[in-house]
Amino acid sequence: MGTMTGLGESALSFSLLLSSLVLIAALGAAAFFLDYIRRIGCSHSIQRTAASDSFFEDPSSLAKVPCPSIFDPAEKYISLIIPAYNEEDRLPSALDETLNYLQHRSAAEKSFSYEVLIVDDGSRDHTSRVAFGYVKKYKIDNVRVLLLGKNHGKGEAIRKGMLHSRGELLLMLDADGATKLTDLEKLESQIQTFVKSARKADSSTDCSPRLSDFEIAVFGSRAHLEKQALATRKWYRNFLMKGFHLVVLLAAGPGIRDTQCGFKMFTRSAARKLFTNMRLKRWCFDVELVYLCKQLGIPMVEVAVNWTEIPGSKVKLTSIVHMLFELVLIRVGYGLGIWKVYS
Repeated sequence: MGTMTGLGESALSFSLLLSSLVLIAALGAAAFFLDYIRRIGCSHSIQRTAASDSFFEDPSSLAKVPCPSIFDPAEKYISLIIPAYNEEDRLPSALDETLNYLQHRSAAEKSFSYEVLIVDDGSRDHTSRVAFGYVKKYKIDNVRVLLLGKNHGKGEAIRKGMLHSRGELLLMLDADGATKLTDLEKLESQIQTFVKSARKADSSTDCSPRLSDFEIAVFGSRAHLEKQALATRKWYRNFLMKGFHLVVLLAAGPGIRDTQCGFKMFTRSAARKLFTNMRLKRWCFDVELVYLCKQLGIPMVEVAVNWTEIPGSKVKLTSIVHMLFELVLIRVGYGLGIWKVYS
């Protein structure tokens, strides 16, 4: 009997010890996680106030052109920001289509001016060499390359490009050319319609605000292609996609059906607020943009675009884990007030 009692007490002591260790480990992990989120916020605050010492290099003259700031007045009508990581094979066809369209339009419309900003996100291939070839051909006033030195992630590449652009309108698009470039006119049209309505509504001032002074974000969407995608994808990819959409809904709320399409347009004023607040650098920065639009009161419009799947996708099964982790960061960082939203 005494032996049984001793064993019971030993088991109870072991259970208490184990429970204490699990609790300590959980509290330690929570503290580490919260400190990690806090450090992201601190780093972000420093980046917001730091002056840029970056330069664009002119391969023709080897001159260094200072990077402009999103806080400067617009110098171009539109800026196209293209993040590129190991894209030496897919980039040329996308740039050929892009620059062909832009040149034809600038020749037809005197008020239309443009720049293409290619952000090399630490590529290990010859992406930068390909990009600088286009700078030589089209001149540095129209095509520029920003070298990040090491790989940070698509979100950070786009953020840096946005912060150093000169356009009244800023369009982000993928380096693979999956979205037909002429669809930018659909997004542009939505912004023009919004601005005309806003100008009519605000008749209290004699000075008409510039296009870049209005705040609006227009998201290209592939939601209308969802049925076709469901029919052609593997069942587990559809399952993961549906699950991801559910988690996105919980993290950012309703409003935008396709947050992940890489074809988005912003007015300069909207981009200034959004990209100086953005913290995520990789997979879910698109979701964070939707969340920030809601927090900052920036109107959002979703527009259907033509999209073709291009071979060479960098999204892997393990990417889903990273995406879910970043969605948790959004909810905890902003939800607990660790990340501040600056207006």
